[in-house]
Amino acid sequence: MTAPLAGIRVLDLSRVLAGPWCTQLLADLGAEVIKIERPGAGDDTRHWGPPWHGEGEERVAAYFLSANRGKKSAAIDFAKPEGAALVRKLAERSDIVVENFKVGA
Repeated sequence: MTAPLAGIRVLDLSRVLAGPWCTQLLADLGAEVIKIERPGAGDDTRHWGPPWHGEGEERVAAYFLSANRGKKSAAIDFAKPEGAALVRKLAERSDIVVENFKVGA
């Protein structure tokens, strides 16, 4: 049986809870979700523990894992021109773009 959203690509530019939870539900329904995170730090919630999964440098907050399962992740600095160009290309090749930035950000 095919998942309802199989073949749909989602570009996830969201962070913290509402956006990641939305795109997690889309991934659960079979969409390919590509989450863009900040190079070096990732999504803020990677560091919101305890509880933690893993040890040392490899540990990730369970909060992050619970809101981002089933996604692919890429680190792109879209504040830089080359990163912004890459995100635009990904958006052109996506069916859905989800973001939850503050107005004007």
